[in-house]
Amino acid sequence: MTSALSPNRQTQAALLFLLGAAVVHAGLTDLHLRYVKAGLRPLLLLSGAVLIATAAATLLYEWRRPPGDDGHGEPRVAWLLALPLFALILVAPPALGSYSATHTGTALQEPFGFPDLPANGPLRLGVGEYAARAVYDEGRHLRGRTVVITGFVALDRAGAPYLVRMTLNCCAADAQPIKIALSGAMPPVLRPDTWLEVTGTYSPRRTKDPVNDGPVPYVEVTHARPVPAPPDPYEG
Repeated sequence: MTSALSPNRQTQAALLFLLGAAVVHAGLTDLHLRYVKAGLRPLLLLSGAVLIATAAATLLYEWRRPPGDDGHGEPRVAWLLALPLFALILVAPPALGSYSATHTGTALQEPFGFPDLPANGPLRLGVGEYAARAVYDEGRHLRGRTVVITGFVALDRAGAPYLVRMTLNCCAADAQPIKIALSGAMPPVLRPDTWLEVTGTYSPRRTKDPVNDGPVPYVEVTHARPVPAPPDPYEG
């Protein structure tokens, strides 16, 4: 006899449909950026479409099944399908921040090359791009230029401030920080996880990440202002 707590195929199809719809919704909005890097949006949308198609196929099978053929009861574990659905709908995970940054070493790696920079005006750079150019290109194309960089604040155990962005290989589970040490005209009070837009100039100073001894460059700050967190808090 089928347990009253065991979902039938119609219920499973409904759960699959709702889960697929939630995945598609996440893929069509900025919500997916809390889970995966932006380049994986097409695969996320495809996964949602497959779930919806599977739900439709399950319902079609049920409608075509001969009357009176009740089949076998489905295992109660099928209700676990509802857990990721509730997680997507009810819980939007916060982006990884200063706690992760201060407990994980910098992930800065030497790139294969450096693209050309605009000849005029301030350079708007990501934390990773500035750090890579400062360390591995010795700031050759940064000297004498104004740079504008956005990231969140992290403070080490000694209270030294860093501007950080988390970088993703695939998804938030593998996020690692890239850090820039800050010097110069800093705000009198710095709170961890505050997002700052920093305007400054290249500095040849270096330090080592206290976690893994990785290279951390400095930027000489001339102006810093709080800004809202960007829609995509991660760098690719």
